[in-house]
Amino acid sequence: MSASADASSPAPRGRRDERTAASRAQILDAAVACLVESGYAGATTLQIQARAGVSRGRLLHHFPSREQLLVAASQHLSTQRLRRNGERIKSLAGGLTGAERLDRAIELMWEAFSEPHFWAAVELWTAARTNKELRAALLVHEREIGAAIKGGLDRFYGPELVAHPRYPEVRDLLFTSMRGVGLAYALEHRDPSTDPHLPLWKQTARTLLT
Repeated sequence: MSASADASSPAPRGRRDERTAASRAQILDAAVACLVESGYAGATTLQIQARAGVSRGRLLHHFPSREQLLVAASQHLSTQRLRRNGERIKSLAGGLTGAERLDRAIELMWEAFSEPHFWAAVELWTAARTNKELRAALLVHEREIGAAIKGGLDRFYGPELVAHPRYPEVRDLLFTSMRGVGLAYALEHRDPSTDPHLPLWKQTARTLLT
């Protein structure tokens, strides 16, 4: 076979698949960044395309509509959130007492509500309130990711705390409370580690679970 024939032959399928996956991830990373920086209204396909550095044809090949792109971005976000939660779980030091592990788990849980990924998700949730197509697409996915997040939280707290009869209610109470408090940071920028709710969450959890 000649050198020219080698040069014109298509790349192996595995290599093409890798390039396709990399291109898709590049677009989704750009979509998440646009959601964080410019909000839902500013996360247009043109802005995302420019940030990703891809052609219009390439973007439309992966995502024919804006809704499909942003729902895929939500799924991409969820994967990143779960991976980050896994890293947090691994960071929990061994040898902690139940109360110490509880305090540290609450601190790590609260960190998730001050990250850029949280704000990208908020932008999508807010837009979905008045966008039926987006809401329908997000609803199924959010239920799935909700179950996965609860599983991650269970690993946060560990088997001893999870076995407590009040644990499911306390876990859900903390999660919804943190999400609500986190939304207040859209109006007031401050250090989340000094939030007055943090010691209150710890005290409440200790009272109910230890």
